[in-house]
Amino acid sequence: MMRQYELVERVQKYKPDADVALLNKAYVYAMQKHGRQKRASGDPYISHPLEVAAILTDLHMDESTIAVALLHDTIEDTTATRAEIDAYFGEEIGRLVEGLTKIKKLDLVTRKAQQAENLRKLLIAVADDMRVLLVKLADRLHNMRTLYYMRPDKRRRISEETMEIYAPLAGRMGMQDMREELEELAFQYINPEAYQTIRGKLSDLSGHNEPLVESIENELRDLLVANGVSDARVKGRQKKPYSIFNKMQSKSLSFEQLSDLYGFRIIVDELATCYRVLGLVHTNWRTVPDRFKDYISNPKQNGYQSLHTTIIGPSRQRIELQIRTQRMHEVAENGIAAHTLYKDGRVKSGEVSDDETTVFGWFRKTISALAEGDSPEEFLEHTKLELFQDQVFCFTPKGKLIALPKDATPIDFAYAVHTNIGDTCVGAKINGRMMPLVTRLNNGDEVEIIRSGVQVPPPAWEEIVVTGKARAAIRRATRLAIRKQYSGLGYRILERTFTRAGKTFSRDVLKSALHRLGQHDVEDVIAAVGRNELSSSDVLKAVYPDHKDERVTVKPNTEEGWVSLPSAQELAFRVPESSAPEQDGENAGKGPALLPLRGLSRGAAVRFAPFGAVPGDRIVGIVGEDESITIYPIQSPVLQHFDDEPNRWVDVRWDIDSANEKRFRARLSVNILNEPGTLSEITGAIAMLDVNIRAVQMAVVADDFAQATLDLEVWDLRQLTQTINQLSALGCVATVNRVFE
Repeated sequence: MMRQYELVERVQKYKPDADVALLNKAYVYAMQKHGRQKRASGDPYISHPLEVAAILTDLHMDESTIAVALLHDTIEDTTATRAEIDAYFGEEIGRLVEGLTKIKKLDLVTRKAQQAENLRKLLIAVADDMRVLLVKLADRLHNMRTLYYMRPDKRRRISEETMEIYAPLAGRMGMQDMREELEELAFQYINPEAYQTIRGKLSDLSGHNEPLVESIENELRDLLVANGVSDARVKGRQKKPYSIFNKMQSKSLSFEQLSDLYGFRIIVDELATCYRVLGLVHTNWRTVPDRFKDYISNPKQNGYQSLHTTIIGPSRQRIELQIRTQRMHEVAENGIAAHTLYKDGRVKSGEVSDDETTVFGWFRKTISALAEGDSPEEFLEHTKLELFQDQVFCFTPKGKLIALPKDATPIDFAYAVHTNIGDTCVGAKINGRMMPLVTRLNNGDEVEIIRSGVQVPPPAWEEIVVTGKARAAIRRATRLAIRKQYSGLGYRILERTFTRAGKTFSRDVLKSALHRLGQHDVEDVIAAVGRNELSSSDVLKAVYPDHKDERVTVKPNTEEGWVSLPSAQELAFRVPESSAPEQDGENAGKGPALLPLRGLSRGAAVRFAPFGAVPGDRIVGIVGEDESITIYPIQSPVLQHFDDEPNRWVDVRWDIDSANEKRFRARLSVNILNEPGTLSEITGAIAMLDVNIRAVQMAVVADDFAQATLDLEVWDLRQLTQTINQLSALGCVATVNRVFE
């Protein structure tokens, strides 16, 4: 474990005049507040903030940032308060620590909304001071390094969050070393089998290829020295397992087909020397077409600069080369942390240099736009779309540079220029030629948008665009167009739900709950209910948080631990009078399994249509004459008999979380060739998708064809859809249809 005196010594090595008193004071305060708290590993909790601070010393951060690292968990996990930290350490450090603190009590309905709101809070704090991001990334890195001590389910959840958000965010900030380590650590928990396989193959190759790598380094170095470039440093390195896995997946290659497992860097002192080295390399070895990129004259938005080229180099090997100066190399490795203002704590606008403002101004602007998202869930989606994709650079006819995610379309380009231009877009010229709006843009394209004053963006555009800004604008326009269409239905659904709960519904009662529902307008809530984007029971819960009927669970009475629905009959259950407790954390999987639904009253008798519904289906309840409720999927043909009786319909929704470990029954009717081996091929395809076959019935309908009825057990609708698609692709299958009651 890192010791306090070791931390101080590390800071003094790169900053001899550091405020040692501040560091010692922060350490003592954190140690007293965390007291006897322990990590999952059994280590004292104070070891974590010390290690986070040590990571930041590798980036040569100023002592204020190191102090924030020592204090970063005090508000969240101890009795410390913002006011107390302000009093002891000043308002600046208090603000940074608060920016790193998760919102403990979020008054929101869904778990996803809570996660999104915490991310929104973090990014808004980052927009105000980038040092918040540096401490957060260091915090995540140390947590990933010690993730082994957590439960397996928690390891996977944290690793997926790291891979989806924090590793790409580090990359977007130019911190490639940190990104690679975060990806490697997450990869080994998300896909341990692939990680171990690739790591083993790389280990086998390492000893074999080491002489070859050294030979290439020497030949490149000799070429440069012979031409008067004696100060260049040449270094080869093996690519990381996740980088290799990603390339194998994206290009559908096997490990043996990869020809560029090693990359080489040439680092020089002067910018002009970069181009001289490039000329020498291209003169002596043949280049691979379309593999040259000049990020020096056209830097990436995060400040990254380098020359990239691929050659058929020494020993006829395909070699990827990066050529850069030492300063460029520091920025490439440490990104935002390589800039002087983040080492010295100079964060006020008047003290930031022009190049640093240019480099990171785009990030603050992007976060400000994201903060205005329509809902927490959309904010989370837009954040991933805006921040975490590879980019292409396009130009307006006047030469303005527009950076867009990879696979962006002219529609994305139009919205990137201005929302009004996107809303009125009807066509586009790419490099002077009229092209479809679905065209994927490439680096260097010049895009001219054709507009019409009567245009309204069609809802189908939402499936075409890839940027969060475009998607949000299209959704907003779509909402305005269809709000009236769904408001009436949503109002009636809410009115019935509130009446059953003994409450009175009106538009006014929704106003106080808008923030809990993640909506900005009462009419948006009503329309969302009408479109089945929001459950009426969730709205009831938001308006009346003390109402106890927001969740109903049906206890199974089978040995399998789940509801069994034989095709010959319906199996009825009585909803328990007292709500069963939530099962999560360490208690997940213990005790009786539950079938969770939302929208039913306690004490109601509930039955399910056989083979009717799996999580992901939209479901409704129909009230019988005996006041019992039968649950149907919305596609069930039986429901047409109740079209004229809307008072019997009950708004019901699944309440299954991502940790669900139970399967649900569904039935498929498959028209197949009547020949040997057909059934084996079908069952094999189903087994490959981790679907359980409960029963099979066969009936010959013609000399060449048979009808197979398959009773399956699946996790959810997505897996069932994959199964249908997989079976449809088989040559022995004519048709596949899902069977409803």
